[in-house]
Amino acid sequence: MRKSTGHLPIHQFPLHLCFNQVSMIENNELAMNMQSQLSFEQFRKEVLSDFRLACISREVSLLGRREVLTGKAKFGIFGDGKEIAQIAMAKYFKPGDFRSGYYRDQTFAFASGIATVEQFFSQLYADPDINHDPFSAGRQMNSHFSTSNIDMEGNWLNLASMKNSAADMAPTAAQMPRALGLAYASKLFREVPELQQYEHLSRNGNEVCFATIGDASTSEGHFWETMNAAGVLQVPLVVFVWDDGYGISVPKKYQTTKGSISTALEGFRKTENTNGFEIYNVKGWDYAGLCETFEEGIRKARETHVPVLFHVEEITQPQGHSTSGSHERYKSRERLAWEKDFDCNRKMRQWLLENALADDAALQQIEAEAKVIAQEGRKNAWDKYIAPIKDQVQLFLERCQAILDEGRGDVAYVSQLMQEIAANREPQRRDILKSAFGIIFRHPRNFSGALDEMQLYYDNLLLQEKENYNTFLHATGANSALEVPEVPAEYAEDAQMLNGYEILNKYFDQLFSYHPLVFAFGEDVGKIGDVNQGFAGLQQKHGKERISDTGIRELTIMGQGIGMALRGLRPIAEIQYLDYMLYGLQPLSDDVASLQYRTKGTQFCPIIVRTRGHRLEGIWHSGSPMGMIINSLRGIHICVPRNMVQAAGMYNTLLQAHEPAIVIESLNGYRLKERLPENLKEFTVPLGIPEVLHEGSDITIVSYGSTLRIIEEAMQILDQQGISCELIDVQTLLPFDIHHSIVESLKKTNRILFVDEDVPGSGTAFMFQHVMEKQGGYRYLDVAPRTLAAQPHRPAYGTDGDYFSKPNVEDVVKVVLEMIRE
Repeated sequence: MRKSTGHLPIHQFPLHLCFNQVSMIENNELAMNMQSQLSFEQFRKEVLSDFRLACISREVSLLGRREVLTGKAKFGIFGDGKEIAQIAMAKYFKPGDFRSGYYRDQTFAFASGIATVEQFFSQLYADPDINHDPFSAGRQMNSHFSTSNIDMEGNWLNLASMKNSAADMAPTAAQMPRALGLAYASKLFREVPELQQYEHLSRNGNEVCFATIGDASTSEGHFWETMNAAGVLQVPLVVFVWDDGYGISVPKKYQTTKGSISTALEGFRKTENTNGFEIYNVKGWDYAGLCETFEEGIRKARETHVPVLFHVEEITQPQGHSTSGSHERYKSRERLAWEKDFDCNRKMRQWLLENALADDAALQQIEAEAKVIAQEGRKNAWDKYIAPIKDQVQLFLERCQAILDEGRGDVAYVSQLMQEIAANREPQRRDILKSAFGIIFRHPRNFSGALDEMQLYYDNLLLQEKENYNTFLHATGANSALEVPEVPAEYAEDAQMLNGYEILNKYFDQLFSYHPLVFAFGEDVGKIGDVNQGFAGLQQKHGKERISDTGIRELTIMGQGIGMALRGLRPIAEIQYLDYMLYGLQPLSDDVASLQYRTKGTQFCPIIVRTRGHRLEGIWHSGSPMGMIINSLRGIHICVPRNMVQAAGMYNTLLQAHEPAIVIESLNGYRLKERLPENLKEFTVPLGIPEVLHEGSDITIVSYGSTLRIIEEAMQILDQQGISCELIDVQTLLPFDIHHSIVESLKKTNRILFVDEDVPGSGTAFMFQHVMEKQGGYRYLDVAPRTLAAQPHRPAYGTDGDYFSKPNVEDVVKVVLEMIRE
């Protein structure tokens, strides 16, 4: 196991890491390689520049904590104690590389140019101006960095020339699954000839994904599944484990087998003629050792695509875990004393003095300058944050003064609010809105001209703040799937009738023939062509890289797709059965669904998740957990095609946009006959537009997916009773009926029934709320609306189990008859 045992003496310092090649250094004099242009003075300046940045970042951490404790910021979590390791790491972060890190990486962000000190504080203050906090526009905590990947016109940026960062998340280890995909994309760019043309996305797959994680978070399953998959796939993933000995207050002996993640992972080490990954150990305070070790490991990953793990030990936390508590509560005096002695900044300072690279006076000057730089960044960020709020305070006070000048209404109350707002040195936007609302609420509408102006001011300000805080759940403009033009399916008079899976097979064959950025992968997708044969024979035709098998690892199948999508590829990542969505739900919910929102529309992840579900047989092969999906995945389109032709049209729509989606094919529809469209690869199905499958006049029935066939069978029985049913397929649950067409049907029939096969109160309740509340459907009812769902338990096994667990034909008939007779 490669270990760094302490500071390299200066004659062993690996200058080729950050500068040109140097053969040796002896007695502080350089004996340079004849081809090297490096001078000792250049080297000294570079090292001192690194120390300067470490000092700046430390001052940022100290100031940031102070801003939280004095109330200017809400919460803070900082990267103090990791400065030297992250500066060394950033030396090898090249254009095209991607970072997938977490909230301790501020020094790396500064060193790589991803963030400035001022931007760091703007995010700490939650400044909603995207120009001040370009990572999240105040929507995320501090140290949650991101970079753009697509412009507003729908064009991919030149990622190969940028230093890139996936948008950070707070859930521990959540950065790991997508890191696999970011690295896997490099493998594809290198090995798939059709991708060589996309030079703005990759330079021959030379890009490395840098993933950072705290040692305690390696206990999460996300870490282990990612490392296992990376070892199997052999991708350029470089993982930095920051080991400070604790997971908040819990020491690592309770976190990790043998108390060491590198020891526990020893069986994963790559050896001759095996896969796996390289493992290095290095001290977090050893500047020279860090540079040497990182250079070797990252170069190996970049050149050979062998994944690498750096176990960075003896990291300290000078201020403890976060602003929510003090580490003195759980660390011994001896531990605290050790952390002070082995503080990385202090150790680098000692090293500089020992090697005569600077004297104490010079280092004191650097430290003093760092304080000034951090203070200036903090002040600039605060001034920019508070200025528009103070402008609004002034406008509010002017509206209040106009009310006082009129002399009407509760002038004492208005005067009191004026005094409170004027005296508030650090007002929040909500303070102004709450005060304005209080004045409006105390007076009747149209009470006076000045109060009408206050109402107008309140309405405009509320609209402005909604733009700041409630926008970009989905992509807009050219990137939006809702902007894709509808192209109806076209059929020849003698259109061929095929099984549903054959329709999909022909569709995917055409898709992979003309769209080189599309890749499909999942369990059993490759060699056998998926369990329902949608890809049968296509791996042999289009290649193992384009259509590939994976291990049983739904979590990292999602991560693989997320990372690929962030880098400009168009992955179709398969979850074999909808019931298994739970395994991959966390990254979809925390990462993909919130991505547009938490970056205010600047980072895109157009992953398509293909799965199949609804009724079949068995507890874990016939689930329809739509309530779980639609309520945890707002921000992702949820497509529920009734057949495979509709599914193909939805794939076409999604591939023309840059938004994430889940397409849930009907499990029991693959062997049902469908007509083959002539324009299979061109036609599109618009999202959020229901389709009327059968017109009727007595009752509206709303559903989707497999249940539609149950309803159609019931309608034949009802027709014998003279009951005319209008059947509507919603087609997508997210978005849902964007033009409110369902309520137009209800206006005609005055009765409505919502049917699906989720548990009661889930999918049907969602549809009910949209039509009754949002569309105002309650106004047109002659009888109480109904929902018909599955039983609250999991569906039982077998044909009878299905009949008694989910809505059946007789259930539909009985409910409709009750409503007609009511």
